[in-house]
Amino acid sequence: MHAAESGRRVEIAGPVTAEVLRVIDGDTILVAAKPWPQQTMEVYVRLRGIDAPELKSACSADRDAGQQARAALTGLTDGQGEIQLTHISGDKYFGRVVADVSFSDGRNPAQEMLSAGYVAPYDGGRKSKTCSSW
Repeated sequence: MHAAESGRRVEIAGPVTAEVLRVIDGDTILVAAKPWPQQTMEVYVRLRGIDAPELKSACSADRDAGQQARAALTGLTDGQGEIQLTHISGDKYFGRVVADVSFSDGRNPAQEMLSAGYVAPYDGGRKSKTCSSW
């Protein structure tokens, strides 16, 4: 890799097949991804385009909304079997990737969460530190 390329965000188009192991919060899941034949790896995936209320917020309203978002995402992912990850890139936090996620029926859980009002749109910028009204 050339020095000029080192700052560039690398994206994998996918699809990569995965299985949801656990919902971490309203916008992050732990999956068993299958990037190559006979290879499986566990990876945390942030759902692209959304931001859920923080479970560890100083604001009790945000914590409650975060628990509701996690429960909603758990309900969406339960029993889904294999999912598809596309447009996979590194996240600003080590050990996690950002990806578009789709279920076998084509639904996008990030869009479902957004439509239901559990999460807000997110483009990767700074988040507000104030207590919000989810």
